[in-house]
Amino acid sequence: MIRTVEWGVAKGVHALNDTNPSTRELWARLFKASTASTYLSENGDITLPCFSDYLVQLTNERKLKRESVIAAANIERSFGYRLYNGTRNPSRDTTLQLAFGLGLDCDQTQQLLKVAQMSPLHPKVKRDAVLAWCLHNGKPLIYAQNVLYENGLPLLGGDRYA
Repeated sequence: MIRTVEWGVAKGVHALNDTNPSTRELWARLFKASTASTYLSENGDITLPCFSDYLVQLTNERKLKRESVIAAANIERSFGYRLYNGTRNPSRDTTLQLAFGLGLDCDQTQQLLKVAQMSPLHPKVKRDAVLAWCLHNGKPLIYAQNVLYENGLPLLGGDRYA
């Protein structure tokens, strides 16, 4: 069972899965509603899964081991396990590193960022454009770091790479 993070008035619980309406459908419902309260009462809680549960789900779906994801993401081991256990929350950079560690594509990374409640990648932001291109093309984290460095852009993970 996936724990959820609540967004809105308590009514029903919707986790992110195939049985829920798409974001596009939710936008359409919201803008057709006569009031925001009407939308909330008709659609129940708008929720996202707990980040750690979603991370475990992605790892299991890919038949990966936590330690291999943490290593591929170049995240300190104990911190990585705290992310999986839900005792720590990721930064945007850590979320992106995990996306590389999990081998996510750009769309899957956007979903991971959403669950982490972080801003999505945007093609008008140079650093984001590099990262999105690398994710889309299945490049590993080290490749993305090199492209960021070559273009004078901040590396993922901050000062650890300085």
